[in-house]
Amino acid sequence: MRVEIHGHRGARGLWPENTLPGMSRTMELGVHALELDVALTADRRLVLTHDLTVSAVTSTDTRPVTPGDPAFPYVGKPINALTLAQLRTLDVGVRLPRHPDDPFALTQVAMPETRMPTLGAVLGLVNAYAAESVRVHVELKSDPTRPALTPDPELYTEMVVDELDRHNRLRNAAILSFDWRIIGYAAKLAPDTRRFALVERATLGWNGPLGDDIPAAARDAGATTLSPEHVMVDEQLMAQASRAGLDVAVWTVNDAALAARMLDLGAAGIVTDYPDRMRAVWAERGLELPDPVEPLKPVGV
Repeated sequence: MRVEIHGHRGARGLWPENTLPGMSRTMELGVHALELDVALTADRRLVLTHDLTVSAVTSTDTRPVTPGDPAFPYVGKPINALTLAQLRTLDVGVRLPRHPDDPFALTQVAMPETRMPTLGAVLGLVNAYAAESVRVHVELKSDPTRPALTPDPELYTEMVVDELDRHNRLRNAAILSFDWRIIGYAAKLAPDTRRFALVERATLGWNGPLGDDIPAAARDAGATTLSPEHVMVDEQLMAQASRAGLDVAVWTVNDAALAARMLDLGAAGIVTDYPDRMRAVWAERGLELPDPVEPLKPVGV
């Protein structure tokens, strides 16, 4: 059975998360899927960011987009209150000195002067690599408990589906969300695209009473894959997922021993900040390794 390595936010243990250079290096390292996060700006552009407000850990202000911009500084402001132009002034390549709450300070290579990309730019990059072996996993950041920060889920899903379609990626992509309303809309708008129902204990209540069989509830919501936090995964959950006809992709697994345990339980995918570590586990177990994507040739070569 094929078991997949999914690079989390690219490979955020190695390179700045949700960035073009991080995605490039992750593809060149070799993963089955690139996972990334999107949110919607004030001018209705889809940008890569894990947070619904500009994170002080991953983003640093450099300058206002125009002199005297009253919204500046932008760090800490809602993504949906800022335009793409404002967000593009941020340095998201991790400037030095690093933020004291940065969990990857010891392993992640900083890439100062990196800008926040759009979803279209990332899809264009993947296509420029001709990376047909790499699936793009788009997590739509949506929090129904904070409606002021969250787009209308149906319109939001439609925008992501349209962008994937524009780049001929619908059949080689997946739509992910903790907000299962998005999973339901994706099932209607893009029935041939994989749909991952993300789940963790902290957000279980977002999707109504799920009962004792979370995989069955995810299937009924329109999911094709269940993607739980690793602390939720046990033999019972895996048996329920099997009965529901769902694969299980576990997040976020960075330790070889934990990965081995998840694989032994039957996980079909491992979401990791360190694809290099998982490749070592795959090699040790004789599992099919994802091929590294050939680097882009410089223009004129």
